[in-house]
Amino acid sequence: MHERAGTPARPEDLIDVDAVVAAYYDRSPDVDDPAQRVVFGTSGHRGSSLDSAFNEAHIVATTAAIVEYRRAQGTDGPLFIGRDTHALSEPAWRTAVEVLAAAEVELRVDARGSWTPTPAVSHAILLANGAGTAAGARVEGPGRADGIVVTPSHNPPRDGGFKYNPPHGGPAGSDATSWIAARANEILRSGVDRVPRIPLERALAAETTRRHDFLAAYVDDLASVVDVEAIARAGVRIGADPLGGAAVEYWGAIGERYGLELTVVNPRVDPTWSFMTLDWDGKIRMDCSSPYAMASLLSVMQPQDGGPAPYDVATGNDADSDRHGIVTPDGGLMNPNHYLAVAIDYLFTHRPGWPAAAAVGKTLVSSALIDRVAAGLGRRLLEVPVGFKYFVPGLLDSSVGFGGEESAGASFLRRDGTVWTTDKDGIILALLAAEIIAVTGRSPSHLHAELVERFGDSAYARIDAPATREQKARLGALSPEAVTATTLAGDPITGRLVTAPGNGEPIGGLKVTTDHAWFAARPSGTEDVYKIYAESFRGPEHLAQVQAEAKSVVDAALE
Repeated sequence: MHERAGTPARPEDLIDVDAVVAAYYDRSPDVDDPAQRVVFGTSGHRGSSLDSAFNEAHIVATTAAIVEYRRAQGTDGPLFIGRDTHALSEPAWRTAVEVLAAAEVELRVDARGSWTPTPAVSHAILLANGAGTAAGARVEGPGRADGIVVTPSHNPPRDGGFKYNPPHGGPAGSDATSWIAARANEILRSGVDRVPRIPLERALAAETTRRHDFLAAYVDDLASVVDVEAIARAGVRIGADPLGGAAVEYWGAIGERYGLELTVVNPRVDPTWSFMTLDWDGKIRMDCSSPYAMASLLSVMQPQDGGPAPYDVATGNDADSDRHGIVTPDGGLMNPNHYLAVAIDYLFTHRPGWPAAAAVGKTLVSSALIDRVAAGLGRRLLEVPVGFKYFVPGLLDSSVGFGGEESAGASFLRRDGTVWTTDKDGIILALLAAEIIAVTGRSPSHLHAELVERFGDSAYARIDAPATREQKARLGALSPEAVTATTLAGDPITGRLVTAPGNGEPIGGLKVTTDHAWFAARPSGTEDVYKIYAESFRGPEHLAQVQAEAKSVVDAALE
């Protein structure tokens, strides 16, 4: 833990925006260096221009590869492109627009020339492909739309990010991202000067480029997914903190459009994020699930002079608004797992228009409290590997009502049981907290306490352990037989998983379960460590024992 975690950023913590942007244009990647190639993780290609990992050449090559990929797939409809507030997002957006327009792609840019949250792009893709109509969203046939979001999500200000969403509206699967990354690196190696481009002014004036009002389309449609009328009637006081991200203009529009008692707590946009408090490691990171990054909002929620808290609920979003943070007067910043469980229990008991067979979706490193809530609801549990892309098919065809990750990302169906977004939507999860208060008269924290009374209290944590690249590769390829232990923290082992129960996909690691606890180990995609997620329904001391034995089990398997 950094000694200044949770304290305001100082001048020496801030990036030099001019240097970061200059490096984007001035530096060229060395394709022979793996750290400087295009690599798509679970949320696209990310890196910093200062490390020659996110530069103009990367974006030219990646955009050109996307043009080739979508043509090969027969995707010939409009491409919706959005960006967040990171310093590198606008330069990368400009580069992409120049390449896309030169390729005569039917391009849709923001009508306001401003920032666009990830869920607004997903929403736009799905609407263009028929969502909300009797026929529903289609992913086959001519005229299909897709999209690009320029964002590194909650990453520090020095970083940039670039992700592709196919016609299904959600994160691209590994079949698409592996092809795009490989082709982009080929283009890098052969020279990006060969990729056609036209100047930005001509690109924006091209017949194939049109303006799309992402904000109006998204905000005007929110009543189909959240009961905003109930929120307005109850007068729920909402304090929304966009954390300097793409939702900053959206929250004000939401409050005005629906007559909500909503205050945008901090409307500032600053590419250095000088107003942030430092995260656990001393870095500026817009992680709305971190009590350190959310320290300013937590202080705002403190009652003054013995009076009530200023808001019934305060919410945070990360830079592209695909994550959520929920702060209540009685519980502070909610653990993401706790809020997911509450949201699931509420939604599946307050959405009569949802299909009776709609499943509860969770990643395999999310809390087992969700398993117990799903069982109590009589709903099928869909447990998938880490990555929101695994929820896309179910959200698209309504066989999954809710899909959520332990990292505070989730989305759910419209009130009529049809698809809303197939990418994470931190805005509707924040509004849902207000709906819960309006309808039940209780805070999400209070409802979590009730779930604990019914299903038991758990201790949950994640730790990191050192691992070489070779060890991480072995961890990602483990078989169940590699675990020779028969007990975990005193309980018989009931499962050894290397594929997800919900869809049979490889989890890229290992999960071991007992009746009262579990752990999962996965290699990090960015650091020489592996991550151990663990949970125990026997308390913190038992969790510590699970963690210690988990490390021993994994270390033995890696020898």
